[in-house]
Amino acid sequence: MYFFDLDGTLLDSNGIWLDIDIAFLGRHGVDRVPEDYTDYVTHHAFSDSAEYTRTYFNLPLTPEEIVTAWHDLAQDAYASQLPLKPGVLDFLTRAKKAGKRCALLTSCMPQLCQGAVDRHGLSPLLEEIFTTARLGLEKRDPELYLQVAKLCGERPEDCILFDDSPVYCSSAKQAGWQIYGVSDPIFEDRADEMVQLCGPGRFPFSFSALLP
Repeated sequence: MYFFDLDGTLLDSNGIWLDIDIAFLGRHGVDRVPEDYTDYVTHHAFSDSAEYTRTYFNLPLTPEEIVTAWHDLAQDAYASQLPLKPGVLDFLTRAKKAGKRCALLTSCMPQLCQGAVDRHGLSPLLEEIFTTARLGLEKRDPELYLQVAKLCGERPEDCILFDDSPVYCSSAKQAGWQIYGVSDPIFEDRADEMVQLCGPGRFPFSFSALLP
């Protein structure tokens, strides 16, 4: 069964989050987004990132208020602006025709995820949409992948993850999943790590390639 990350994998969206960070933090007097902050929020679920943001910048907001602010800034982009990466729609269509089970596995906010799915007409091509909010686990936790495989009635070794994050690829691999790495500029400095994680011919994966 195929599982696809959304941000940076199917959707060309990772750059939007830096824009959102700049806009949100600018409202609160922060004129520069620290690199260590960006690295943390890139690799954690929204609830954890919101708590980290509140603490890091000593903001007079609850994590829920921070998540709401992020959501408001991102809603229009996901529902009407952000494009799919090259070859994605054709790949999913070919997978569907070939009888491959396909699902999303994402840490994106559910409403934003659904906005992008609706905009690009992906629902008929996907069997499930799994979000970390729904599952209550982070994508950096190998247990998430074991649970998803069980929910889908699949053995871990029969699950294939397509993802741009070396952290999430590593976690899926620890759970026994196969992994294909998708190149994205946000992780360009970790390309060698992805080559080692994914193995020969599996990074960078192109959606114009044959179905695995």
